[in-house]
Amino acid sequence: MIQLTDITRSFGSYQALRGVTLTLPTGRIGLLGPNGAGKSTLLKILMGLLSPSGGSGTVMGHPILPDGSSENNYELRRLIGFMPEADALVPGLRGVDYVALAGELYGLSRKQAIRRAHEVLTYLQLEDARYRRLEEYSTGMKQRLKLAQAIAHDPPILLLDEPTSGLDPASRDSMLKLLLELGRDFKKSLILSTHLLADVEAVAEQVVILFDGQVRGQGTVAELCARRAERFLIRVQGEPDPFAGALATAGINVVERKNRTDFRVSVPLGWQPANAFRLAREAGCVIRAVVPDDETLEEMFLRTARSTN
Repeated sequence: MIQLTDITRSFGSYQALRGVTLTLPTGRIGLLGPNGAGKSTLLKILMGLLSPSGGSGTVMGHPILPDGSSENNYELRRLIGFMPEADALVPGLRGVDYVALAGELYGLSRKQAIRRAHEVLTYLQLEDARYRRLEEYSTGMKQRLKLAQAIAHDPPILLLDEPTSGLDPASRDSMLKLLLELGRDFKKSLILSTHLLADVEAVAEQVVILFDGQVRGQGTVAELCARRAERFLIRVQGEPDPFAGALATAGINVVERKNRTDFRVSVPLGWQPANAFRLAREAGCVIRAVVPDDETLEEMFLRTARSTN
């Protein structure tokens, strides 16, 4: 779907993107990184709203041109629906007129655009508000309206910049369910740009981690959070404190301790689970479980962040 090679983008002396190389398949992709990582800049380059300072790339076979060719960018934008983080609303317009305008800008005829506006507003449960002025919309309604204009022309790719920004928990959950449905049931390819780990976990199949304008990790959620050979969860029965002391004496780091009897540990290379039974026996405890420990997406994200410092 998207192929990028050594994409850079500078704003004066500030380098927002530094040698971004990516191959992104169709599907639901989470673009994860803190504020200032370069996520919005990358989305705008994919849209043709910004031209890269260097490098090359294609979106569904259409080249991303450093000179910002308007003809090519128009064709590119017809393939993409863009939901910006900022409101980008036109005061005075009614909801249906705003979505229809977006459809026309994407290349639909006026008749097609109006029909699609009504369809998508109904789908997004905004049919009762379609004739309201945009300034009368709540934050949750504005977010749905921005999604409506992004899908007005039925594009194969959606670029979503912080789509849950400002939403209360119920509205956020509803928005994430809509995005998952668009990707899973309507076969849209999504790039969900966010700094919220839970949003990525709720929607994405693939994850790209962006830090300081550089790609720091890419793969499926399962691949990035794969079991690590040096991590185990150990559950004991009996008095756990002597066991904790035995772990420390053996050079085993307790990463986390839950309910006093559950130990998440980091072990030396070559360590065998049988060692846990020996330590427990010496400490007067009984082992109830020793299982490989999956790293959570949050742990992986924080580990990646620390590795960049």
